[in-house]
Amino acid sequence: MSDFQCPEGFNEEYLLFQESYEERHYAGSTIVSNNNILHKFLYFLNDENIKSSLDITPSEVTKFPGNYSTAKPKYVSTILYVMRNYLFFLYQQAFTKEDLSKSLPRVRTMRNAFIPYSWNTEDVKKLLGAVDRADPKGKRDYAILLIVVRLGLRVSDLRGLRLSSLNWKRKTISISMQKTKRPLELPLLEDIGWAIIDYLKNGRPQTSSDRVFVRHRAPFDAFGENESFHRELHRYMVKAGLNIPLDVHCGLHSLRSTLARNMLESNATLPVISETLGHQNINTTSLHLKIDLSGLRRCALDPDEVSL
Repeated sequence: MSDFQCPEGFNEEYLLFQESYEERHYAGSTIVSNNNILHKFLYFLNDENIKSSLDITPSEVTKFPGNYSTAKPKYVSTILYVMRNYLFFLYQQAFTKEDLSKSLPRVRTMRNAFIPYSWNTEDVKKLLGAVDRADPKGKRDYAILLIVVRLGLRVSDLRGLRLSSLNWKRKTISISMQKTKRPLELPLLEDIGWAIIDYLKNGRPQTSSDRVFVRHRAPFDAFGENESFHRELHRYMVKAGLNIPLDVHCGLHSLRSTLARNMLESNATLPVISETLGHQNINTTSLHLKIDLSGLRRCALDPDEVSL
């Protein structure tokens, strides 16, 4: 909703709330995601003939999330989280007379129930092999995919990767992660290095941008915060003849999960995997234990040994 026009009567508090994002050091991608929900809520209020924040009642507060009753629990929880923050902000700033965030229902979700999707080795090879590396755009896409496959870099960090992040002498990639704002240094592996060099020399268009990867349409600038590379990934999956699961989201993040699984199967420790993936909390890394099938088999109990 980049063309969002705030309904009349809500503009002042909306702009103040946007400023609060910066004060709380929200990542750009998080702001975009939260605003998508907030914009829908404000349009909903306008459709309900609510003309100002003072006119909002608990009825509207509970009715809006009810429109998403068939959505996945995790998405509903995100809606409630965004609404709770915004409504509490309105109360703090005296745009409402009562704290309407207390009117929101709570959704119980099983913590860490999600099982990350991961690729098998042959499918990863087919995916990379489907990229036309003679084509300038293909050189870019191949380098991007290889970085995610081999190093597990987040999409947000791929978008923000700068030429100055590449230390060719030390053979390292040094960044400040977009999501956590923490520094991360990864090895500039030989195959990745050659893929980047091929792109920079033979594929990257002339541009003043300091980003490594840029758009291949004029004005050849950096990718926006909404770019997920999902379309490119899907195209190469189809070209490679891969079966695309209908019940899972196969974005670039799934390749990060695949790297985590491969590291687990190679007996890498959780702290090492956590550091590689740039996780703040090792509990996030431990979610990938669910897809370490060989490790889970070693933990399986013999039914005959279980006493009842």
